[in-house]
Amino acid sequence: MDKNKIIELKNITKEYEGEQVLRGINLDIHDKEFVTLLGPSGCGKTTTLRIVGGFITPDSGDVFFGGKRVNDLPPYKRPVNTVFQKYALFPHLNVYENVAFGLRLKKTPESEVARRVGEMLELVDLKGFDRRSVNQLSGGQQQRIAIARALINNPKVLLLDEPLGALDLKLRKEMQIELKKIQQRMEITFIYVTHDQEEALTMSDTVVVMRDGTIQQIGTPQDIYNEPVNAFVADFIGESNILPGIMHRDYLVEFAGNNFECVDSGFDPMESVDVVIRPEDIRLVPASDEVLNGVVENVQFKGVHYEIIVRAYSDIWVIHSTKAPEVGSVVGITLTPEDIHIMKKSDVKRLSYLKNESTIEEGNDIEQEI
Repeated sequence: MDKNKIIELKNITKEYEGEQVLRGINLDIHDKEFVTLLGPSGCGKTTTLRIVGGFITPDSGDVFFGGKRVNDLPPYKRPVNTVFQKYALFPHLNVYENVAFGLRLKKTPESEVARRVGEMLELVDLKGFDRRSVNQLSGGQQQRIAIARALINNPKVLLLDEPLGALDLKLRKEMQIELKKIQQRMEITFIYVTHDQEEALTMSDTVVVMRDGTIQQIGTPQDIYNEPVNAFVADFIGESNILPGIMHRDYLVEFAGNNFECVDSGFDPMESVDVVIRPEDIRLVPASDEVLNGVVENVQFKGVHYEIIVRAYSDIWVIHSTKAPEVGSVVGITLTPEDIHIMKKSDVKRLSYLKNESTIEEGNDIEQEI
């Protein structure tokens, strides 16, 4: 076994009321790693987290901690602690006693309790708040207390189930940075569940993208964004144009009525494929016979760039540019071979920007995460 490997999930399955929630999950998690389970609601990420924590027993497959099988080990006997979206603080206890709760259960000497509570409050930047009522704290402060309470027992692994979901956008971004700092200072493994792509890319060492109870891709944030393995990952991580194409031969693909050179190979001649192009990789130029031309249908200012909707060859293109063309104008679209990513054909339809055609976005029938 890899000495840095702390958790192994092997062929994990789980079914609820006849519905297969996890379909053979295999995942290795390493010591001091910040791992994020990322995916849409209902993909099985929270179920995976709860199986690691011992709150749920898998129907089949095995969970290993440090090489030892722990399927039947209850949560309190596993070297983990959990921070939930609902922080579950004790309203009748002040900040100090909330953080000290786990140590009190272990009958830790009072001098040790005082020292460790002080260290934890300093770690989460709440030194001096020890006698405050938790009801007097903001949402962000309550979340920090929940983290301090979970960390005070020195777990090897901290599980975090969408802990920032109740915070406003500005505070959520601040806490993303703080959580990463805490994880690095504590030098323990964090396993984090979210459906927020930006959170995953901002904080993680490793991102695990899930869909329909399966793992689609495991990699660094850079790998997941720049080299998605399929159209689902490409569309879920960031924004993408996903167009139907035909691979004529290695390094030559047809889409949008034109042939384009690309850097991909290994497909069958005339194989149907998905063509993935990031909005920021597209350049707008004057319309001409030398480039793909389209009509600008919408322009929105997004702060650092304009989001431009162009209809070209019956396809809707989303383009990010620092310059804004006039709505109704005809523009040219240019791409380099490196801008074009070829994927095996999948059942993923375009998830984003269908709203620009007054169509309900696919995937908006959010189901309860299980």
